[in-house]
Amino acid sequence: MADAPVAFLPLGAIIQELRVGGTNIVQGFPSQSLYESYNDPFFGETIGRVANRIKNAQLDSLNGGKTYTLAANNGAHNLHGGVIGWGKKIWAGPTPVGVKEIPEFDGVDGGESVKFSLVSQDGDEGFPGTVEASVVYTVGKQVQDGKEVVLLGIEYEAELVGGAEETAINMTNHSYFNLTGGPSIEGTVVTLCTNSYLPVDDGGIPTGGPAPFSKVEGNKAFTLGAVEPDIDDCFVVNEEPTSIPLDTRALPLTKLVSAHHPDSKIHLEVYSTEPAFQFYTGKYIDVPEVAGLPARGPRSGFCVEPSRYVNACNVDEWKGQMLLKKGDKYGCRVVYRAWKE
Repeated sequence: MADAPVAFLPLGAIIQELRVGGTNIVQGFPSQSLYESYNDPFFGETIGRVANRIKNAQLDSLNGGKTYTLAANNGAHNLHGGVIGWGKKIWAGPTPVGVKEIPEFDGVDGGESVKFSLVSQDGDEGFPGTVEASVVYTVGKQVQDGKEVVLLGIEYEAELVGGAEETAINMTNHSYFNLTGGPSIEGTVVTLCTNSYLPVDDGGIPTGGPAPFSKVEGNKAFTLGAVEPDIDDCFVVNEEPTSIPLDTRALPLTKLVSAHHPDSKIHLEVYSTEPAFQFYTGKYIDVPEVAGLPARGPRSGFCVEPSRYVNACNVDEWKGQMLLKKGDKYGCRVVYRAWKE
């Protein structure tokens, strides 16, 4: 994508750059090899086969009641697809796929799209079934009040093609946003579309259904300080789990998060068709100085990860949103919209 404000890598179908007013608002590295060496925080990665945590690192009952053991790479639990999840694998692409629209936004110029594809074999990181997955990135621009607005549309798709009758799926992108142009997200003003969230135990596994989140109010702006609020939680947009389809692409977009920084004047909006999203203020980022980039520490970026309910694959009343059967397709849409005043 020549002269585009974005850059991608085949490793993990990573979003390497998203530039707004000359500032790259996503954390990353200048080369793929540096991601291979230093990307413990999952900067920009396409996460799969299942994003977030799976309780006790096992799928309790799939394919006629079978139990599947996964890697325990986050305490007792499985995180972001395992030791070598999809974000650590080389995808095929980018392959140009022509011009696509970014629905629900008017006056978008461009729409140039590229596709990354991955075949995840039966048994990959312990998961059953062979899955063909893809992510299509579409870049466009709008003019709003005389300012250029950058849009990045993301469309995920996955299909179970063999090796099992069913598997679990939950894809997302793990970009860390920093709108300040500096080392910390301190001072960023954020609004979440809801304060309904999934309460969790000490290991990050939900203990029940949606409940009110005490640290912030939904649809009310708050400011990220140097340390507080410290958030790493799954917020729920659709509180009726049995109504959530496996493929949400036909649903309307919801604006999950709005953020801006009063000094940099950079704004970001994140939209998705997904029923939930993880909001994370980056407490555990720990990346050394490398390749001329300063060290990245706690709160050097925040994440918005549109997704399904955490551990839905092991909760009977939530399972349908993550249960991919042979012949069906999983899908969802995400849009990042950013500009500088």
